[in-house]
Amino acid sequence: MGLGAEHRLEQWLAAVIGAAVIPFLFYENAALLFPLLTGAMLLFALLFLFRLPVITEVHHRLGWIILGLIYLPFLLGHLIPLRMLPDGQRWIFMTLIVIMSCDSFAYFIGRKIGKHQLYPAVSPNKSIEGGIGGLVGSVFGVILVKFTFMPVLGILDAILIGLLLGSMGQLGDLFESLLKRACQVKDSGNIIPGHGGMLDRLDSLLFAFPVVYYVARFGYGG
Repeated sequence: MGLGAEHRLEQWLAAVIGAAVIPFLFYENAALLFPLLTGAMLLFALLFLFRLPVITEVHHRLGWIILGLIYLPFLLGHLIPLRMLPDGQRWIFMTLIVIMSCDSFAYFIGRKIGKHQLYPAVSPNKSIEGGIGGLVGSVFGVILVKFTFMPVLGILDAILIGLLLGSMGQLGDLFESLLKRACQVKDSGNIIPGHGGMLDRLDSLLFAFPVVYYVARFGYGG
């Protein structure tokens, strides 16, 4: 997945700028993100203006660069302020357990009884039954966490959080599948052979971590 050698410079710059988001979040300098994004937008606009590609494809190519700059750093970047909350480590472990439970239940239930396609245009192998199974697995995961290391969660809280994270995790998975189909590639990379690429291991968490952060921050006085 990418724009090829023609835009290698832009891709590397987007990666560097995206990485710069992390220290700003870690040192709680979120106000600096606005000038960072403004500068990045101006920089890429000028690069595309003077390193002229096919004019009719500028909006598509520039859109991919900007999407890459926001998609990974800003969604996954929520992991940092989440970890810095008083119970941040527990919330992170909870998220990992819930997403793994969701994926496992969705996979096994989908293979066992899945008959109705969930979203064939984007991911033809996923079923409605598997999606429901994933939600069940997510709720099971939060309840397990409640009775092990997060007693602050009530039963109703656990059910609602499980449904929310299960839904967001599966939507994140579908969105990443959409990107791969748009690029007409089977895998998002070759760093992890046989597993669809690194992004396939993170897609559910990219949508889950921001939700968990705001739930923990504003729902539990983090």
